[in-house]
Amino acid sequence: MRPPPRQPPSIDAYGAGGFRVSGRRREGSLLIVADEPMSWAVSSMETLTPQDLQPILERARDVEFVLLGTGQAQALPPRPIRDALREAGVGLEFMDTPAAARLYNVLASEGRRIAAALIAI
Repeated sequence: MRPPPRQPPSIDAYGAGGFRVSGRRREGSLLIVADEPMSWAVSSMETLTPQDLQPILERARDVEFVLLGTGQAQALPPRPIRDALREAGVGLEFMDTPAAARLYNVLASEGRRIAAALIAI
């Protein structure tokens, strides 16, 4: 028996401090792991720690890579973030949040096993 088809959420809009995910407004930053959107208590790259990525690290075998939306502008993630993901065997792609949200939709629709960690703008 085949598993049911995946139904990843779509990021319909972003801005004004949150996201619209599959038609539902979500305030603040957003984490999507295993096709489950959840609130993410990160507001800037300066405050981002490996602990903030724990939901992704716990499911590392199910994640090809993380799309990290760094906010309004692209920024290099802190070394501890890069190291934690590398040690877990999870790839990292980082870009500004608008680009990451758009790319998430494309890759999720292709069936890629990705996580999204998006700082609200």
